[in-house]
Parts: sequence; C-alpha cells; structure tokens
Amino acid sequence: QVQLVESGGGLVQAGGSLRLSCAASGRTFSSYVMGWFRQAPGKEREFVAAITWSGGSTNYADSVKGRFTISRDNARNMVYLQMNSLKREDTAVYYCAATDGWSSPSTREYDYWGQGTQVTVSS
Repeated sequence: QVQLVESGGGLVQAGGSLRLSCAASGRTFSSYVMGWFRQAPGKEREFVAAITWSGGSTNYADSVKGRFTISRDNARNMVYLQMNSLKREDTAVYYCAATDGWSSPSTREYDYWGQGTQVTVSS
C-alpha cells in the first residue's frame, strides 16, 4: 500500500513557476513508478509526466515537454514536479500517482492516487 499527499499548488501568473511535491508512505516506495496527472474542469484526467523507480528514465506529455521536470528522492519518499513558464492552460488539479507496473501515460495503469492540489495560472 502507498499513500500519497500532494502539496505546493497555488495561484501564479502566466510565465511563473511552481514546484509540486508528493509525499509517499510505504517502505517500498522506491520500487514504484511515479506519475503526475492533471484534470481541468470539464475535461478528462490527463498524463503530465512519469519517472521510473530509479529516476533514470522520465516521460512527458508533449504539452509540458521542456517546461516541466519530474524528479524523485527515494531516501525521502518524495516526488516533485517543477513547473516553469506556466500557461493559463496549465490550470488544473494536479494528482500524484503510483504504480508497481511499467511507466505509462494511462491512468488505468496506476494503482494509488493522491487527493490532488490545485494549480491556477492567471494571465
């Protein structure tokens, strides 16, 4: 079992930056692939980024590539999402997720989810 708690969301102007954090419980955190997803009002939850257990491989949605960076600290059971050059269309609730399977952009592959943190980007 893994429990996930996100933090770091807030209101930011377009062009600004935010860093999201996800604190995970569980002794086997380092064996999980971790992902970030987001859901805007009226839209389906979509993939943002994923990172393998070692941190050696990352994957990003095209919409955030070059602007967002996912990282993890297995010693602290933490996953981060550094978001730079934010745009209004990045406004959404951001979710941290974990899977003991393969790295995937599909929500169906992830077994554990946090409650989400709101990110609002103003113009």
